[in-house]
Amino acid sequence: MSAVAELVELTRKFVEEHVIPVEREVVVDGRVTDDALRLDLQNKAKAAGVFGPLSDPRYGGLGLDTRGQAQVLEAAGASLLGPLAVNAWAPDDGNIHLLAHVANAEQQERYLAPLSAGDVRSAIALTEPAPGAGADPRMLRTVAQETDTGWVINGAKHFTTGANGAAFTIVVAMTPDGATMFLVDQDNPGLRVGRRMPTLDHTSAPGGHCELELVDCEVPDAAVLGEVGRGLELAQVRLAPSRLTFCMNWLGLAVRAQELTIAHITGRTAFGVPIAEHGIAQGLVADNEIDIAASRALVRSVAETIDLQGPSSSQARHETSVAKTFVSEAVWRVLDRAVQLHGGLGVCEDHLVARFLVEARAFRIYEGPSEVLRWSIARRALRSPR
Repeated sequence: MSAVAELVELTRKFVEEHVIPVEREVVVDGRVTDDALRLDLQNKAKAAGVFGPLSDPRYGGLGLDTRGQAQVLEAAGASLLGPLAVNAWAPDDGNIHLLAHVANAEQQERYLAPLSAGDVRSAIALTEPAPGAGADPRMLRTVAQETDTGWVINGAKHFTTGANGAAFTIVVAMTPDGATMFLVDQDNPGLRVGRRMPTLDHTSAPGGHCELELVDCEVPDAAVLGEVGRGLELAQVRLAPSRLTFCMNWLGLAVRAQELTIAHITGRTAFGVPIAEHGIAQGLVADNEIDIAASRALVRSVAETIDLQGPSSSQARHETSVAKTFVSEAVWRVLDRAVQLHGGLGVCEDHLVARFLVEARAFRIYEGPSEVLRWSIARRALRSPR
């Protein structure tokens, strides 16, 4: 058995023994997914040797390439809390990758090291209330003005995932030379975290999705992440791996939902025979298998492209757009069929698939709505037809 295969088995066992029991407490009993729960699960992941599939070994991570991550994160994704437990959940997953490739040595020591180790959480603030930036980052309205000692940032953000309780936020603001990323400590008096937005997905993310305001937020020159004016370009380094990580994690949940569904319909009788013996039920099960197999093949193919060509290559960006569009919709189909095959119990959170479906809905929007990604995919195909 290869080292990655062994790690997959360790991760699967860890999720079954330590994460799934807590997941039921969160979904059914209403336990809050806070930092105390996160730290407890991550400490157990460290003890089990499965912590940090996205992180460098220098910071206690596993040092996997993208192809290895695809297998391990599918195993971790079997629970809503699995990716969080191994430190591979948004926005920290993308921020770890971004800091590893863009931050200077001092910034990596100050921000990347504790984030990779799970000692802190982070946030990234790009999305803004209308008429500001959403799917089109060129609509950015938050501005940063240069001063004698650094920069002053003013603007409003929302859907800032994990902002409540984060140690720092990567803020994207417009400067005279173009968009720029800034590392802003959360205790900066000019950074104000507002309300936690009441979104559909609320089980798996400590800190929620928050409104955020920057009012005369002063930062030094050392806070610039990457280069002034290259913020959107450098953000591409984060985007492809982050989209694929989403696919890996949610694919794992789809596989789990299929397993729960098969167990349910083989043990439940209707019209004199087990539900699993009805042809229409078998058709839904088969469609789930097809969507899972196609998603897995696509994820692993794109992972290879990222490893061989780099995350910011044109091919990687194109393929992750394809994967994110297809997998997000395939996962939704699998979870919807799982709910249907559970019958009335499918809409009851006692059986978890209801919560899986609700949590997964945002997957088709975050990191690029399917419609915007289709537009991007089509434009590239029309420019370079095969």
